[in-house]
Amino acid sequence: MPALPTLALFATATLALLLVPGPAVVYIVTRSVAQGRAAGLVSVLGVHAGSLVHVAAAALGISAVLAASATAFAVVKWLGAAYLVYLGVRKLLSRPAAETPEVRPASRSRLFGEGFVVNVLNPKTAIFFLAFLPQFADPARGPLAPQIVLLGAIWVVLGMASDGTYALASSALAGRLRSSARARRRLDVGSGVVYLGLGAVAALAGEGAKKL
Repeated sequence: MPALPTLALFATATLALLLVPGPAVVYIVTRSVAQGRAAGLVSVLGVHAGSLVHVAAAALGISAVLAASATAFAVVKWLGAAYLVYLGVRKLLSRPAAETPEVRPASRSRLFGEGFVVNVLNPKTAIFFLAFLPQFADPARGPLAPQIVLLGAIWVVLGMASDGTYALASSALAGRLRSSARARRRLDVGSGVVYLGLGAVAALAGEGAKKL
């Protein structure tokens, strides 16, 4: 089991990453703006059902690979850090569209299913479970798979809280979010800065976390 300071560091980094709008947050906000609070919350449930797929894949496969090969760990670590930096630069250089496109209403089952698919295929979630989460699991503290399941459960709980907040806030501010290009640009700049910071954390946290 990871040490408490490691879990605290992991939770802090996880929350920072979750607050950055990625494909899942964009999906949740879009549905919340278009169809209201209930649609947004159903979308959150679908998204984090998709998160469970990433947790299972990490626990069953990644832990074995990383435990067996220090080289594999290093490759995954640096690719993950590079990808986070790339996302940050892209966000900083992006320009928001003048208008938010209209979205057709969908049933709750479709909202759930689309949210599930969005997060299963979400590169932000995938890179987190491939490159970031395993660095907080320590072979010296026991089998890796249960540690990854625990870390994944923390991700899901924090993710439901942060994404649920996005759903509630965006449904309440639907009119402003539809029309404000400036607000979307500020989100992009803030997201870019966070991604760049997390890229640095991904590059350094492997050693730091295991020293705690």
